[in-house]
Amino acid sequence: MRARKKKHGSERLSVLSALLCRNPEEIRKNPSAPFETSLPLRLEIGCGKGDFITALSARDTEYNYYAMELVDDVLVAAVEKYASSRGLGKLGTHGGWEAPDGTLYRETWEIPLADRGNVRFLNGDAKTLSDFFPDGTFDTIYANFSDPWPKKGYEDRRLTAPAFLDLYARLLKDGGTFCFKTDNVGLFEYSLETVRASKFELTFESWDLHASERAATNIMTEYERNFSSQGMKIHCLEAVIRK
Repeated sequence: MRARKKKHGSERLSVLSALLCRNPEEIRKNPSAPFETSLPLRLEIGCGKGDFITALSARDTEYNYYAMELVDDVLVAAVEKYASSRGLGKLGTHGGWEAPDGTLYRETWEIPLADRGNVRFLNGDAKTLSDFFPDGTFDTIYANFSDPWPKKGYEDRRLTAPAFLDLYARLLKDGGTFCFKTDNVGLFEYSLETVRASKFELTFESWDLHASERAATNIMTEYERNFSSQGMKIHCLEAVIRK
């Protein structure tokens, strides 16, 4: 489904640009540099409107997080949701971003580093991840409800295609985990096959995550909540890389 065009989307992203990372070369030199404290790093690919990364980063505070989203009109919602959850204000009634002290920002707001929390956002394609991050950067990589690309000839665009799994294997530390969720049966079958044929060791799989032993600790995305409300089963796998 095509994302609805956000009104003044580019301006809204600009106001909260302190939460975005736009310079790949800077991050490659030191992936922890954008954060106040150096902590182990996690990555979500395709963060959508931000439900998952906002909840996960608030629960597991012993990590810093990067959240990547290709569609800028979706990224706007994720950044604003995260900013609001961290007490950084709200969208102004007539535009702009209203800070907690009532100041209305219509251009870039230099949010103090200590107030930015443990998430930074990237606007980009998963194919470019190695431009941003050196090998062995992450403890965990998440890919939730990605496009299944069901048409013949498009398999290499799936986020569990062999080339992407090789990329994740390089970006993860030894013993790092790749976590994947989908509602799409065909994509899940494909993903199980590619993971088993990869450098990863499959450590968990479920065709009905919400009925599994992981249900109590599972954090739902906005898509997952919608699919589940329609009675659709959620499929999940986790795999570990051994170097």
